Amino acid sequence: DKLPDKKDDFYFRFHGLFHVGPVQDSFMLRLRVPCSELTSIQMRGLAGIAREWGGGYAHVTTRANLQIREIAAKNILHVLNKLQELGLTSRGTGADNLRNITSSAAAGIDPNELIDTRPMAKALHYYILNNRDLYGLPRKFNISFDGGGAIATVSETNDIGFVAVRVEEGREVAPGIWFRVQLAGITGHKQFAIDTGYVIHPSDAVAVAAAIVRVFNENGDRTNRKKARLKYLIDKWGTDKFMEEVEQKLAFPLLRLPLDQCLPAPPPIPHGHIGVFRQKQAQRNYIGVVTPVGTMTARQMNRLADLAESYGSSTVRLTVWQNVLLPDIPDGFVETVKGNLVRMGFHHQSTSLSGGLVACTGNAGCKYSATSTKAQAVELGRYLEERVPLDHPINIHLTGCPHSCAQHYIGDIGMVGTKVTRNGEQVEGYHIVLGGRCVGGQTIAREVFHGVPFSEIPPLLEEVLRHYLSRRASPDETFAQFTARHSMEELRELFAA
Repeated sequence: DKLPDKKDDFYFRFHGLFHVGPVQDSFMLRLRVPCSELTSIQMRGLAGIAREWGGGYAHVTTRANLQIREIAAKNILHVLNKLQELGLTSRGTGADNLRNITSSAAAGIDPNELIDTRPMAKALHYYILNNRDLYGLPRKFNISFDGGGAIATVSETNDIGFVAVRVEEGREVAPGIWFRVQLAGITGHKQFAIDTGYVIHPSDAVAVAAAIVRVFNENGDRTNRKKARLKYLIDKWGTDKFMEEVEQKLAFPLLRLPLDQCLPAPPPIPHGHIGVFRQKQAQRNYIGVVTPVGTMTARQMNRLADLAESYGSSTVRLTVWQNVLLPDIPDGFVETVKGNLVRMGFHHQSTSLSGGLVACTGNAGCKYSATSTKAQAVELGRYLEERVPLDHPINIHLTGCPHSCAQHYIGDIGMVGTKVTRNGEQVEGYHIVLGGRCVGGQTIAREVFHGVPFSEIPPLLEEVLRHYLSRRASPDETFAQFTARHSMEELRELFAA
């Protein structure tokens, strides 16, 4: 039952175990799930861990990963041994390491994808596990593979984004599918990933990713954690010098290709992670399930595993939007699965709000959070759905502190937790930013409201959305487009009215 001291706590994080005191006198386990794909056996085993040694629930994260909370110190070895039995690991998911590698959630089954990203993402996952020099970085590091398709992967928010494009005959490189290399996305610091101008063959992705990480590891700033992310090394050196250093570590030359010589994948579908979608495989479908702000009970996890075994291919997928996909459902069983999901307490149809609610853990399980983000996100979503008849998808991201785990700057509406003084007492509140997006364009949201108590936010956002509906330029104008054509002062005046 002994808890780690400050130094040992950092070592525990290396193995994906976070002591979350004083909020909870227990540990949170963060997994590493390659391609965010679990077998039904693994899902059932994780449900058992949550039920027997955790709090009886798990959270889907914004890295398409799973976290299990409320694990007592005495049960840590049981948990780690069980992970090994399941063929899973938590190594390197905390501290200054490479985090879970994300890839297109419907990779291999989406009819509009350019490439199945799973082979590259899995290869990189295992490469990381087997190369000790890729641990202990100056700061944490995120990598994403975007093969195109209905579900946005938000690769623009990653330190490395490999984004699939099509190159036709007559260009400066051979025709086919290539990855454009994007670097230094960190939206918590108000920056999307930068296109480097280089393209790579998908088979070279592991080598290029490893070279990039090694250049960062050798040259990143270890003296100031606030300036230790990849962005700051590239700010110092410039993209050209950084990529020259990367090329020195490779056995092949890097190729430049102007962006206008590439054909992008079709744009993602807003809230394309929720609902029933046809697969490229004949008479097969994947179903995107609404798991409210990523929360699943152990019982629900078991039932999802049962559905995957009985009607699908015994696999369950996670998305960066904090929800679950059930792939490979035959046409004849779609209605049966939908009915089972409803009986489990889940939904398979997205309203304009439910599919876009994203929230970090909040102060129920994180010492940094000023607010109860998950509970407040659900409350806010219900309030707005009952009162505002939206006809365009809206994303609302709630994060409890400036660390931006819920990526508030890319939401149509972003909320970052703070304490607000009202009547001499401190209450939970938020700074509110508006107009962010990473689908259909890239925009960092701007702060319009500062230090608003949560109790005042539901009616405030109701008015914001009503103003949008009544004043938009056309029925097709999205919320992000609406806010983009107004200054912050104009927005404040508009909503104050």
